[in-house]
Amino acid sequence: MSTPAPITHSFRPTAVGRARVGSIVTPRGTIETPEFMPVGTQATVKALTPGDLRAAGAQMILGNTYHLNLRPTAERIARLGGLHRFMGWDGPILTDSGGFQVFSLADLRRVDDDGVTFTSHLDGSTHRLTPERAMEIQALLGSDVAMAFDQLVDPGLPREQVADAMERTHRWAHRSLAAGGRPDQAVFGIVQGGVDPSLRRASVAAIGALAFDGIAIGGLSVGESKADMAAMLEVVADALGDDLRPRYLMGVGSPADFFTAVERGVDLFDCVLPTRVARTGQVWTDAGRLNLRNAALQDDPGPIDAGCACEACRNHSRAYLAHLFRARELLAYRLASVHNVTWTLGLMRRLRASLADGSFAALREGVVRAFGRDAAG
Repeated sequence: MSTPAPITHSFRPTAVGRARVGSIVTPRGTIETPEFMPVGTQATVKALTPGDLRAAGAQMILGNTYHLNLRPTAERIARLGGLHRFMGWDGPILTDSGGFQVFSLADLRRVDDDGVTFTSHLDGSTHRLTPERAMEIQALLGSDVAMAFDQLVDPGLPREQVADAMERTHRWAHRSLAAGGRPDQAVFGIVQGGVDPSLRRASVAAIGALAFDGIAIGGLSVGESKADMAAMLEVVADALGDDLRPRYLMGVGSPADFFTAVERGVDLFDCVLPTRVARTGQVWTDAGRLNLRNAALQDDPGPIDAGCACEACRNHSRAYLAHLFRARELLAYRLASVHNVTWTLGLMRRLRASLADGSFAALREGVVRAFGRDAAG
């Protein structure tokens, strides 16, 4: 008797480029796509409770293999019932394998063909991640979607170095699949290749030929130009063709960039941006960015965004939020984060609806007008 697939999916083409709408069904719930996934690196989306996330409309969130294995450790989380129970979130979770930390912690790691040795940023202890260990950790965490271990590098490096990291990613992809995991856990492979079209095509061919449940696009939104991002998404979309597996663009959370990527067939996104900028007092509205630290808002009785139904907009004024940030009250960070996540997920719902009713171009025009300098083209 065959084992049921850990996820199922269904996508429908639209009249907008390669954009599609659909659903990804996991054992813990269905994700309507295109969709944005809030990032809970250390078993928490910063400043937000699981109840906040549900109220905001989150369908799926992220955790991180590297950080959770450092603290409190994957084994401890497994003993306590797995990541869902540990953090009190009963919806789907995707875990990043630690590949981003290979890039972001460059001063604290050493890469070889077998894996990566990290020096902990917490206490200086030494830790080893290989494709096999990354898969083992994610199985212990019990996420619904695990990511293959990859090597992300600066796309501005010489082509030979980008190609070397891409080829290592392909070898690690084979090992990640061979390592196996939980039968109820989907595994996504990751396409690399920097901003070189030929490398991107080669990576799509290599990763696409493997038995992954989904295809992630890595190595973008890490310093390349918006034009390069758009060009690489076009290359990947062409190379994937009619591949029906879910497509996940890693690390992209700028409002205008959603439209660029969705037009090129992307189904899933994640990024720390909505909560990160919220903690600085920057909130997103249909009119663009609003800085709650602005002195002019101290006498403003209106909500952050009149069209938003989040807790912050329903119950509090801009003046109150401006006061909280000036007083450095912890509530400021929670309310601003509640708003930004709610607004971002609301934008994704509007984006899905616009693909169905023909208003995509008008919605995109409004968002690009409000967030213009962030658009990838």
